[in-house]
Amino acid sequence: MKGTKAAGRYAKALLELALEQNKLEQVLADMKYLLEVYNQSTDFQMLLNSPIVKSEKKITIFNELFGQFEELTSNFVKLIITNRREDSLAQIAFAFDELVKEHKGIVPITLTTAVKLDDATRAMILEKVEKNVNGQLEVTENIDPALIGGFIVRMGDKQIDASVANQFRELKQRLTR
Repeated sequence: MKGTKAAGRYAKALLELALEQNKLEQVLADMKYLLEVYNQSTDFQMLLNSPIVKSEKKITIFNELFGQFEELTSNFVKLIITNRREDSLAQIAFAFDELVKEHKGIVPITLTTAVKLDDATRAMILEKVEKNVNGQLEVTENIDPALIGGFIVRMGDKQIDASVANQFRELKQRLTR
């Protein structure tokens, strides 16, 4: 999910408040739960995106659904709804999660392989990636048989493509020049 600049600014402000009030973990859990509900419920998405439902009604519904939220999170969401930015709540929650990872030094990477890797091979690949990264890796593994063999590592806007399919593409390009 890609966030807007406004969502990034709101997420940064929430991060600063959560750090200042020493409530980072509680707010992070709230924002993850909010994002989970948003992704699983089209009714909730329609509520947030509806220009017909008034802000006061949305706040009331929000309090009913998320009454267990940390006070900081609840007040923040009320502010977002009052400012008519509720359609950006999912993007804000996503951006907040990314900022928290950055703050904690966690680097998310995606490792895509043609088949499930054994532990030794996985460890060897991750060891090489860790040498070039400052922080702790958060690895998401995907399997894509179209790679034929090898692997692809994605880290932010960087990618290492050591797949057999990529080597075939490069060979084809060289031969057809």
